[in-house]
Amino acid sequence: MSEPSVLTDPEHLLPCRERSCDVVGAFLVDARGWVLLQERDEHAPVAAEQWGIVGGHVDPGEERPAAMRRELLEETGLDLPEDSLTLWYDGHHTPETKAHAGLTNHWQVWVGRVDVTDEDVVCGEGRQIVFVDPARSDELDLAESTAWFLPRFLASEEYRAMLG
Repeated sequence: MSEPSVLTDPEHLLPCRERSCDVVGAFLVDARGWVLLQERDEHAPVAAEQWGIVGGHVDPGEERPAAMRRELLEETGLDLPEDSLTLWYDGHHTPETKAHAGLTNHWQVWVGRVDVTDEDVVCGEGRQIVFVDPARSDELDLAESTAWFLPRFLASEEYRAMLG
């Protein structure tokens, strides 16, 4: 009997480490220019006790924009207007922790300037979800994907435009 392919798993029965994954995330920027990040707790299946992007996996049959809005609502309690976020990144970024060569993660990262504060955010997952001063982000233990995306976002034209 041959083993099932690790490259396709339409029902998402395998952990992301063992399959290719579609992932969505959002960087929200407040009036100070601080970026919303999630401190994951010890129960997180990926990047436990590290700081990460608000977001998660796309469910089977789900469109990526809908997944991003679902994840944002589930994790933060925020239900933002449709036009408040812009697609900033759409491509592959795959961690080195994949079980087999050839597995990939396809990311979509959405960004937006929001008029909310930490008090408006309901932590639905993890230890805390708060706006972080970008000048202090190097003091945080960032998840692998966040360590890759955050500096690129902070150096982007999109982020600079949000600062006014």
